[in-house]
Amino acid sequence: MQIKTLLNTVENFKSFVYKAVSFEVINGRKALVANIKPRVNAKPECSVCGKRVSGYDTQPSRLYEYPPLWGFQVFFRYSPRRAACPVDGIHVERIPWSEGKEQMTTTYKVFLSRWAKRLSWKETAEIFKSSWDSVYRAVQFVVAYGLAHRDLENITEIGIDEIQVWSGHKYLTLVYQLDSHAKRLLWSGPERKAKTLRKFFMELGIERCLRIKFVCSDMWSPYLKVIAKKASQALNILDRFHIMKKFNEAIDQIRREEVKKLKDEGTDNVLEKSRWLLLKRPENLTEKQTVRLSQIVKINLSSIKAYLMREDFQRFWEYKYPAYADRFLENWITRTLKTNLEPMKKVAKMLRNHKQLILNWFKADGRLSSGTVEGFNLKAKLTMRKAYGYKSLECLQTALYHTLGNLPEPILTHRFCG
Repeated sequence: MQIKTLLNTVENFKSFVYKAVSFEVINGRKALVANIKPRVNAKPECSVCGKRVSGYDTQPSRLYEYPPLWGFQVFFRYSPRRAACPVDGIHVERIPWSEGKEQMTTTYKVFLSRWAKRLSWKETAEIFKSSWDSVYRAVQFVVAYGLAHRDLENITEIGIDEIQVWSGHKYLTLVYQLDSHAKRLLWSGPERKAKTLRKFFMELGIERCLRIKFVCSDMWSPYLKVIAKKASQALNILDRFHIMKKFNEAIDQIRREEVKKLKDEGTDNVLEKSRWLLLKRPENLTEKQTVRLSQIVKINLSSIKAYLMREDFQRFWEYKYPAYADRFLENWITRTLKTNLEPMKKVAKMLRNHKQLILNWFKADGRLSSGTVEGFNLKAKLTMRKAYGYKSLECLQTALYHTLGNLPEPILTHRFCG
């Protein structure tokens, strides 16, 4: 079988034919070069309007990189014609295997982007003797296509959260679709301000916003205000994960203060290496940790009191009816506010201020959980590490859409990477 036959099988272009295929030295390496010519009497296609028009002249030949074959780099060589369009003027013709002045074929860009999901961009570039910038351009092309062709209908459940990027207090707001039929990253925007989230709802459109039934978010005030205004018909749920995270932060603060106090008094530090004993759920403790925890809970310490208060609150999630859950919540808050544990009292006040949104968890029958959101956030952080050297926020957003957006790809006649 000739290579031309193979190329015609996997990549057949109407109005163009493959000519001689030979080995050549490209950039110091041996490569396969397939020459392409237009078919006889085939007119060039205007790159603006897409109509077949008369040719004007022919430009010098260019090389377009294609997916490697048997370990060799593969290039198409073609001399693009300029089309004389009576409407749009003289432009370089539209060619089916590449766009504009891009030196990579569309097939090669999709090929690189698929590998960039499995490996870091740097590793992808090294394996295929390319560059980090080429991999980025490939991913950028596929993401742009996917965002333009994705389906934004039937979105009824969304989750909103933020992740910290770079150093300092710099954040990226992320909106995920949480429907059972589609879980993906919908949108991302810089910072975690009200105007950031408003932009998402504006881009989604009024009609689609009205179809949203459930919104899962944390207690960040700017988010809550925008959700109440832009998706007022939706049930805004403050889910278990974010609430219990506040409990753990309070317990850890009390433990740190108590450890410092014990050191200052010269007392034995019974809380040494006890952080995860108090923060982990009892069922997740090892046998050794369980034994140690059973010993220190007998000691009258503020850290232990806070731990027991958190475990007592876990009963809240076991209720089936909002009215009973409301009664338990008020009782727990009242008891907590009478203690001298300021971090826990802060949690109690937070629960009272957001009580209605917390009780929405029961109205939704516990069907919506930010556990999915947190899972996406972990993947987002892994993507940030894999991107190795993203140079801008736009580059980071491209990487996140590529990995988490579940975007459609350009249709190819052959899949070089599954």
